[in-house]
Amino acid sequence: MLSPPANWRPQAPLEPLQLDWLSIARIEVAILRLDQIDPLISGNKWFKLIEHLNAADRAGAEGIISLGGAHSNHLHALAAAGKRLGFATVGLLRGHPQQTPTVKDLQAFGMQLHWLGYGGYRARHEAGFWQPWQSLYPTLHPVPEGGGGLPGALGCMPLRGQVSAQLASVGWSGYDGWWLACGTGTTLAGLVLAEAGDHPVYGALAVPDDHGVAQAVERIVAEAGETTAVYQLFDASRGGFARVDPPLLEFIEKTGQTSGIPLEPLYTGKALLALKQQVEAGRFAPGTRLIFIHTGGLQGLRGFGSQH
Repeated sequence: MLSPPANWRPQAPLEPLQLDWLSIARIEVAILRLDQIDPLISGNKWFKLIEHLNAADRAGAEGIISLGGAHSNHLHALAAAGKRLGFATVGLLRGHPQQTPTVKDLQAFGMQLHWLGYGGYRARHEAGFWQPWQSLYPTLHPVPEGGGGLPGALGCMPLRGQVSAQLASVGWSGYDGWWLACGTGTTLAGLVLAEAGDHPVYGALAVPDDHGVAQAVERIVAEAGETTAVYQLFDASRGGFARVDPPLLEFIEKTGQTSGIPLEPLYTGKALLALKQQVEAGRFAPGTRLIFIHTGGLQGLRGFGSQH
């Protein structure tokens, strides 16, 4: 059984976010803490995996094979799920063998690793890429990089229900939109499908335009047959994926000290800083209530400082 047991449904707490720049603009934000759903299987990556696991289960697979880098939150969540639920996992990694805290965890969780080099990893979108791997691992179900695509988006749709069920706990009767970091656009697409035009979804792009996030969201929305999609993407990459700068790091540190919310510089830190910039530019009217999704990813921070 690859599918999680019916009684294991991680719930993310919804908390008010108190920061001076929000108070000054009279904007209210509640933060959905996906970083707190599980000690091992953290963040939006778990929700993106759910429907892939269900598909693998229906296909009679004995495990999952997928791709990622040496700090991959996706592979970390997949390997942890394999260990927790008892199925085999194989990771195809970008670059050459290296020991990062994430890689050590993947090995400890029992994931079989293959390093593809950089050229080999770039070939992941080419026709026939999976063929030799499926010959080598015929009982494993392939999952795209990051757990994306329509199955990944469908797994994120229940986040709307989790928020709706907790609105009263933060004193709200409703909300005006969502704000979250985007790496592949899958989580944003899931929220767009769940909302079906009821509330806008704002995505802060943690990657440059050439990563194709806008096109990926369009594909997922079209494949799902959704015609009332309301979303908007903002550049928050600050010059490139994993590109950090002193103002970003200072913002993350100050926000952590003020609110107690831990952020990381690849996704959540950039997303919240981009929201601050939009709030201060007057994009949102006073009284606006937004849901900010903490997409997790804190595990990838370990060893990050030594490389940047």
